[in-house]
Amino acid sequence: MLRARSLMILLLALPAPAVGWAGLPMPCSVDAAGRAYVIRFNLNVASALPAGATVTCKARIVPNLPGQGNVNGQPAAVPVETATGVAAVTGSTAACAVEIPFSWTANNAPSGAVLSYEIEAVSVAGSLPVVVRSSAQQGIAVAYPGIGRTVSLSFDVTF
Repeated sequence: MLRARSLMILLLALPAPAVGWAGLPMPCSVDAAGRAYVIRFNLNVASALPAGATVTCKARIVPNLPGQGNVNGQPAAVPVETATGVAAVTGSTAACAVEIPFSWTANNAPSGAVLSYEIEAVSVAGSLPVVVRSSAQQGIAVAYPGIGRTVSLSFDVTF
């Protein structure tokens, strides 16, 4: 177990290659300059939340690689970047923002990235946290930022 964990840590520390296992091309490569998505969620809280509930927002981006889900019959390795934030709730509204920095370039993918998000209200009234409300959306196509640039996105969500 320790040996497998050490190997996993070593693999994570190595830079991402442009060629995958067995010489298969990778759909993404690492670039030197960072890019980022800043995502703001404007929440309309439809009904009262339990006292002490915490509202979180989570966002995930992956490169939009149509037709590249498989390379030579094998699933392609694609980067996934995520971020989580905690909303500030005021009455029936809340605001939450996350920043997702990344440094990969989608090779041959002018179609941008795909965003998914999830908003959750979690209550800790008992001994374990319980999700009391959630809202999610997947598959949102978003523009790909230029090198060293940030794309800002805003979503109005009734929650």
